[in-house]
Amino acid sequence: MKLQRMNRRAIALGALAASSALVLTACGSDDNGDSSGSSSSASASTQAGSIKCNDAKGQLLADGSSAQKNAIDAWVAQFSKACGVQINYKASGSGAGVTSFNQGQLAFAGSDSALKPEEVTASKKVCSGGQGIDLPMVGGPIAVAYNLSGVDNLVLDAPTLAKIFDSKITKWNDAAIKKLNPDAKLPDLKIQAFHRSDESGTTDNFTKYLIAATPDNWKYEGGKAWQAKGGQAAAQSAGVAAGVKQTNGAIGYMELSYVADGMKAVSIDTGASAPVAPSSDSATKAIADAKVIGTGKDLSLQLNYTTKADGAYPITLVTYEIACDKGNKADTLPATKAFLTYIASEDGQGLLNGLKYAPMPADIIAKVRTTIDGLS
Repeated sequence: MKLQRMNRRAIALGALAASSALVLTACGSDDNGDSSGSSSSASASTQAGSIKCNDAKGQLLADGSSAQKNAIDAWVAQFSKACGVQINYKASGSGAGVTSFNQGQLAFAGSDSALKPEEVTASKKVCSGGQGIDLPMVGGPIAVAYNLSGVDNLVLDAPTLAKIFDSKITKWNDAAIKKLNPDAKLPDLKIQAFHRSDESGTTDNFTKYLIAATPDNWKYEGGKAWQAKGGQAAAQSAGVAAGVKQTNGAIGYMELSYVADGMKAVSIDTGASAPVAPSSDSATKAIADAKVIGTGKDLSLQLNYTTKADGAYPITLVTYEIACDKGNKADTLPATKAFLTYIASEDGQGLLNGLKYAPMPADIIAKVRTTIDGLS
């Protein structure tokens, strides 16, 4: 875990060095740039100087999506430096974050799934005169990471993925995998499929993709809790990533930012002209197809998991920040608004490409900024 924190810190520092060159809807390289020397100091100074603190003070407690943890870490470093506000984001998972928010324990929560109707109802007890709303803030591909010696460019499609994660395909040299990878040297090795043990919006979005893209092969109803039989369970994205990295023959789903040395990401055969690899660019192309389906100030999105557009990666999620539209606690409201305003800003969104996330499309993030400005 210590090494993982160091890796995340290194990634975040690299992203800061490149942030001044990024724009809101840019979909550039995943190269993080040079994080050393005067250029890094100048970029960090520019970031801190552009943040509006607006009477923010004290501490904020937040929890939820582990998918956005690397983005939150980078944002918190800049915001805390500028405003002196301590933000403790626990990243216990989307389910835990929503539960804690609705118990009145958090200033805001992060969730990779929009609030369900019953969760909105529960939030009204905490948001005096208002309710919890979804603010789309972080986009990104859910990578299917694998660890398989000698295989560098694995291609899979939705039916094959479904059968792997439902324990219907159990060997790497299965005929279905061979058909998609005719030039690969696939070993006679057992597949070790890792999934989340905790309730997770990453699971919810991954299974939404399987349900939409191959309903005949994925008969489960979906949701934040994993439902298929078999496989290896691990807590949070970090746990799934660790399991895959440590196990030859392993495969698991996680945010692209967790795919580190020792793992590679599957390219998905969507029916487009070529298989699509997960990237900030391919995720943004998919999110551009999303529709706002929330009502009132809620900005929840409907993603198109069956896209066949060239270069659009279909297994994509959006992480929402959840806050009260009205009835936020008076002692945390200034800091909450200031932090959310920063992360929705051009500078805040500009950090995401360097961290292997995708910024929100311009029209969506414009609505987010207006909504944050009206929080009370």
